[in-house]
Amino acid sequence: MLTLYDYLPSQNAWKIRQLLQHLQRPYRTRIVSIFEGEGRRDDYRRINPTGAVPAIELEDGRVLAESNAILDYLAQGSAYLPDDAFAQAKVRQWLSFEQQYVEMSIGSLRYWTLTGKLPQRAPALIEAKRGAALRALGILESEFAQRPFAAGEDYSIADIALYAYASRAEDAGLDLGPYPQFRAWVARVQAQPGHLAERYAYDIDPYSGGEL
Repeated sequence: MLTLYDYLPSQNAWKIRQLLQHLQRPYRTRIVSIFEGEGRRDDYRRINPTGAVPAIELEDGRVLAESNAILDYLAQGSAYLPDDAFAQAKVRQWLSFEQQYVEMSIGSLRYWTLTGKLPQRAPALIEAKRGAALRALGILESEFAQRPFAAGEDYSIADIALYAYASRAEDAGLDLGPYPQFRAWVARVQAQPGHLAERYAYDIDPYSGGEL
């Protein structure tokens, strides 16, 4: 059985839980206590060299890290990744966009805000992240005015990846009021069969106020 190395408040880990739910694929969970330093231990670094979550271990012992790479692998041959090469490339385009422009801005701001670290960050850095986050939301607003889902007419792992942090922008203090097309897409994602609506707050982990 597949093993998922997880940390429940992580939206990157949520991506994998969501796809596994859609696929109805059984798995076992191992929680990684990242704020207590478990991610820095040698045994976990053999699973994921960066010490982050998520990661998966296959039945044959092979391991894979980075949330969007895991999505890509697990979705092969399913309805969540197209068969056509160009359509697959479009999905991967949005997986790349999510990592570079959404997680690095909205994800960072959300994490700092929810764990009480925002006052410890330089104001210039916060403003740069806010500017990048608003640009990303503007791009998504424009794109979702043209089609229902990230890579085309069908829901895919691109939507799972983008939803993970972009849909939580209000947690980062960002107003979603000016983005009606984006909010309509959020509703379409939430309407998908098997959508995992449950979220886990960082305060379930008493160590989350520390630095990684």
